[in-house]
Amino acid sequence: MREDVGRSSDAATDFAIAPTSGSAPSAPSADARCQRAAGFSPGGVCGSRPGRIVTPYSEAARLEPGGPRVKPSLRRSSPHQSPIPNLHSPLFLHSLTALLPHSLLTSTIAVATLLTVLGAARAQDTIVGSPHDLSAFGPGDIHAIDEEEICVFCHAPHHATGQRALWNRDSGPSHYRIYESSTTDARIDQPSGVSKMCLSCHDGAMALGLVASSPATEPIVMSRRTVPPGPSDLTRDLADDHPIGFRYDRALSNRDRQLKDPGTVTRELPLGRHSEVHCTTCHDPHNNRLGDFLRISDVRSAICLTCHDLDGWHASAHALSPAPVTGRSVDPRERLPYGTVADNGCTNCHRIHSADHPERLLRFDRPSDNCLSCHDGGVANTNIATELRKRSAHVTFTLRTHDPTEDPRTMRAHVDCVDCHNPHAVNDNAVSVRSGTLDGRVDETTRLVSGVNRFGQTVERSTYEYEICFKCHADGFDRPRVDVVTRQITQTNTRLEFQPGNPAFHPVTAPRHSGDVVSLVSPLRLGSTIRCTDCHNSDAVSDGGPLGAGLPGGRGGAAGPHGSVYAPLLIDPYATDDFTRESPRAYALCYRCHDRQSILGDESFPLHNVHVVRGQASCAACHDAHGISRTQGTARSHSNLINFDLSVVRPVNGRQTPEFIDTGKYAGQCTLVCHGVTHVRFRYGGK
Repeated sequence: MREDVGRSSDAATDFAIAPTSGSAPSAPSADARCQRAAGFSPGGVCGSRPGRIVTPYSEAARLEPGGPRVKPSLRRSSPHQSPIPNLHSPLFLHSLTALLPHSLLTSTIAVATLLTVLGAARAQDTIVGSPHDLSAFGPGDIHAIDEEEICVFCHAPHHATGQRALWNRDSGPSHYRIYESSTTDARIDQPSGVSKMCLSCHDGAMALGLVASSPATEPIVMSRRTVPPGPSDLTRDLADDHPIGFRYDRALSNRDRQLKDPGTVTRELPLGRHSEVHCTTCHDPHNNRLGDFLRISDVRSAICLTCHDLDGWHASAHALSPAPVTGRSVDPRERLPYGTVADNGCTNCHRIHSADHPERLLRFDRPSDNCLSCHDGGVANTNIATELRKRSAHVTFTLRTHDPTEDPRTMRAHVDCVDCHNPHAVNDNAVSVRSGTLDGRVDETTRLVSGVNRFGQTVERSTYEYEICFKCHADGFDRPRVDVVTRQITQTNTRLEFQPGNPAFHPVTAPRHSGDVVSLVSPLRLGSTIRCTDCHNSDAVSDGGPLGAGLPGGRGGAAGPHGSVYAPLLIDPYATDDFTRESPRAYALCYRCHDRQSILGDESFPLHNVHVVRGQASCAACHDAHGISRTQGTARSHSNLINFDLSVVRPVNGRQTPEFIDTGKYAGQCTLVCHGVTHVRFRYGGK
């Protein structure tokens, strides 16, 4: 072994007992190395291992004629600390054989074995035997070649750097790329203090064996020069790691209402002298009892929830779900630490270090993959991934663009899971769209999500489901519109189509103001409102029945406008082709709310049966399923959702558009060409 002057073990003599034959010495015990590194006096207790008995060699044993020789190492040491033998070393046992009677020898070995076993049960309570034990006898692939001391890699009693804690390493690089996020209210500065000390190893930039107490020309020789690429190598890019070095004080918690008052934060997660969050807030570098050097268990995100107080989290499905997480069922790259969704908590979606999507520390780079990694039929009951592969589905090519701070009125059009769902508050106890309430409010799957109300104003928390839909399907310069027919009046702003002041509209944003729809099925009535998802939903949740009875679920599947075999993302078939034979299935979507017998019995329009059954004209040939904006139509020409399909209905020669005029209850006249038949002021009478 080489001679090192000024190490933290300068107060200890490194002795090893050797038999007279001169065979090589055994490795010193962990207690001996820990005592030398920590500077314990003879007979002291190492680290936090209670009950350990340390028995130094007696001077008589060392000088006994014919007894074992004492072989000092080349390391300079203090005469004030006695060496501690390895209790299971063959050399130690050989020495005891020469010194003790047989009966006493047997008892001594038994006691030594018991103490070693008891101590091993708490071996990870200290740095000894942990991944931070970089000594030659450390357990990992990263270790010194001949350095037996443990603490020297971080601390030194002499020739240290002058920083706190007798730091034995230079601080490393002066600049790091730091975390940034649109939702962060804290001022995040460059790492400093104890965090900089941690990074002197964990940024992978500085040699592990380069310590201040040893000349730079003679660093400690290591099995690896630096921390290898992997979870422990944070690199100098800290943008994908939980921020450190910022001040967590009451001023910050007042700005960010989803942070707890730091005065209530447990002392088990200590802040810095000026209330800074450091690496050591969550990690204790000297104690690996819980793994990853965590200060407290992170079951059910106990560490995260010490500081973070997310609205709706404690009652959410992601906080309570007992769904098992086995093997690599969530992330093929690594096993999650615990066995259920609830126990993993935040870790299901977030990675505290080396996150693929740095902003908000998401586990996967494409944000929706953080949802689909579970909602693909593997972990969660709801298989959304299958829905998104159906014929008609929400587009996925604009993922990655959602930002919690975005203004829905000016944002770039996109769709992401978190545009409609709050993963911190979502629950699986969805209110049935056929529950009989029919008030259009958000359910548990869409609670605490932002939106745009019917007046075009942004709302932080939507009250009605349509407000969530209006974020993308209302105001804006590039809003999507999927028309299955070519309408007489075209409107790309869905918010304008559902205004209660329109000449006609389906009751989404407000109840109908006309009571002459006799075909409504129970419990729909004049004061009822419906949701967008009453029509736009997965085909898998339909049972083909009317809107007013039973619960959704049908053949099983994930409810919501994720995907459907019926375009445009419809829960049931809605035939729009001309010359479609009428059947309960062809117009199943309409018959969810409108009684088929009433429609075909001409209770409202006296020529429904003629048009739909005999003429095989689609409902869509005359009616718009959304509504007609008052800026484009009038009550006289567009009542009853009249907005002709121009591929079926054409204007009479000399006119610009087909014409309908409302002449009273259940009465009107048409001037148009339909199925080759010209109608000029064709009248039908009311009742």
